[in-house]
Amino acid sequence: MSTTNVTRLTVESTINAPVEKVWKFWSLPEHITKWCSPSPDWHAPRAENDLTKGGKFNTRMEAKDGSFGFDFEGVYDEVKTNELIEYTMSDGRRVEIKFAGKGNETKVTETFDPENENPLEMQQAGWQAILDNFKKYTEEN
Repeated sequence: MSTTNVTRLTVESTINAPVEKVWKFWSLPEHITKWCSPSPDWHAPRAENDLTKGGKFNTRMEAKDGSFGFDFEGVYDEVKTNELIEYTMSDGRRVEIKFAGKGNETKVTETFDPENENPLEMQQAGWQAILDNFKKYTEEN
């Protein structure tokens, strides 16, 4: 997919937790499977993550009723612990995630290339819903 002249989308949230905890919950598969879904009728039954430059990730996302599912996967281009993750998804789109920790708060900002099949508003809402789920899970655990 060509990303020339594409409007990148951004979602963000401030998590009430120190950056070290936020980073851990974002990156470990046993946590990813608990938060990586946009709504209660979806889940992530499996996650693999090699959070190193050149490392790969794969998270299986599925509707709980089995009607639809897909692998969310890619390769890490840049990783700076507790600060930055950049990756390229399997379809060539790029994502940048910034972690800005300040005491017991961490602002997470995700900027991503949209795909061409769904409206931009729908994509942004979906990514925000997953980030909101991450916030809820991290703050409650």
